[in-house]
Amino acid sequence: MFSIFDLSLQLNAFPIRKAKSDLDKIVALSPTEKKQFIENQKQAIVKYHLENNTFYQKLVGSKDCKNWEDLPILNKTNLQVPLKSRLSEGFTLKNSYTNKTSGSSGEPFIFAKDKYTHALTWASNMYRFGWFGIDFNHSLQARFYGIPLDFIGNKKERIKDFLAHRYRFHIFDLSDVVLEKMVEKFQHKKFEYLNGYTSSIVLFAKFLRKRNLILKQICPSLKVCMVTSEMLFEEDRILLETQFGIPVVNEYGASELDLIAFENPQGEWQINSETLFVEIVDENNQVLPYGQEGRIVITSLFNKAHPFIRYDIGDIGILDEKSTLDKPILKQLIGRTNDIAVLPSGKKSPGLTFYYVTKSIIEDDGNVKEFVIKQRKIDHFEIEYVSETTLDLAQILKIEQAITLYLEPDLHFTFIRKNSLERTARGKLKQFTSFL
Repeated sequence: MFSIFDLSLQLNAFPIRKAKSDLDKIVALSPTEKKQFIENQKQAIVKYHLENNTFYQKLVGSKDCKNWEDLPILNKTNLQVPLKSRLSEGFTLKNSYTNKTSGSSGEPFIFAKDKYTHALTWASNMYRFGWFGIDFNHSLQARFYGIPLDFIGNKKERIKDFLAHRYRFHIFDLSDVVLEKMVEKFQHKKFEYLNGYTSSIVLFAKFLRKRNLILKQICPSLKVCMVTSEMLFEEDRILLETQFGIPVVNEYGASELDLIAFENPQGEWQINSETLFVEIVDENNQVLPYGQEGRIVITSLFNKAHPFIRYDIGDIGILDEKSTLDKPILKQLIGRTNDIAVLPSGKKSPGLTFYYVTKSIIEDDGNVKEFVIKQRKIDHFEIEYVSETTLDLAQILKIEQAITLYLEPDLHFTFIRKNSLERTARGKLKQFTSFL
């Protein structure tokens, strides 16, 4: 029997019943059967697009791709052409699911999925959230996401929220007055889980700490908190688990693909190997062994409307040494490929290095709520921060000394205190940006 969320998908021609049934069969495969299934799907999706998609045919060209590794890496620059020219034969803007990426990578684009693949995405979400006792048809979600501010876009999202049992908190204003109203909402609604952008949920937890409140005591129905889209630092996880009184689950996904990795009940960041195939490659596009750091390249195993085959998502990560083809584990997500700081010595360092170094120092006394780092020149960085009081000279010197120790000397910093930090249209906080 359908519940309202499943029914809404089915009425919009997304075959959720079939998708759930098919996903259950994939999950039930033995490790040997799963490996064969993945290989079969890889070959099938490539064959389909080579026969039905002129965009992909041109990308592959006249190359004789006898081996999987011979196939070209698809990047976001390739996708900066009209969507119509990228669709497979028989698919249109009307009979496909289309959407736009958030643009947090700096390269937004419109993408498409066939309706079955979009239904599989939802089935995949439901399956993984179910590990923690969450049912999309019945569990009420406290949603910490952005929302379109135009009338039509806003109403569409509100309708989706109603159908998916979600109450959306407005994260573009996270002042104490607004956070206090959020606490009141948790007193009156039987939320089962929180889901949303890491930075916004962390800010809410800091407010609870300041008020000496535990969210589970305010809202006893809470089971779990899922954070997504931004880095979850270990000290932030501890903060969330302490102030919420519930487990915290780390999610890694992409709207154009699916949930890529989802923390399982054993604490492993388990890659979705049911609908995706994930590889780590080096700067020469050679596949790296488990345990080595490189670019994350992903294949959507089912999407016939649009090819995402060996797609460079723009992130850097490491697959755990204990990974297997049927159960890969994401050991570490390091950041985005365009978030690399180039230093005067020629050294290259992930922008998040600055964030790690400054974070522990800058938050010692809980004064600083949030901050971002921007590289304006090769030796000059701006640190924008939101705080109750201005950073003093001792704090600034401590940060500069730590950066000299971990990176290199003679880097210059400007500290800019702000009332709020700039977020993307969807409410994401970009923690490091290089303007070089």
